[in-house]
Amino acid sequence: MSKPGGTAPQAPASIPIPKSKKGLGGFFGDVSRELKKVHWPPVHETNRLTGVVLAVGLFLILLLFGLSEVTAMLLSLITKGRV
Repeated sequence: MSKPGGTAPQAPASIPIPKSKKGLGGFFGDVSRELKKVHWPPVHETNRLTGVVLAVGLFLILLLFGLSEVTAMLLSLITKGRV
C-alpha cells in the first residue's frame, strides 16, 4: 500500500554483488577446504544407492509408459469406438 500523496517504493535496479578481496583463487581455496570436511560414503554404499536410484527410475518409466498406453487405448475407445 502506498502512502497518501506519495509513490510506491521502487525495487533496486540491480542486485548488489558482494565484493571479495580473495578473488577467484580464494573462492576455489575455500571450496577445496570445505570439500575436505565432507564425509564421503564408502564405495559399496554409493554403488548400492546408485542401483536403488536406477531401479526406481526404471520403475517410474515403465509405470508412466503403461499409464500412457492405457489412457491412449481408453481415449481411442471413447472417440472411435475401437482400439
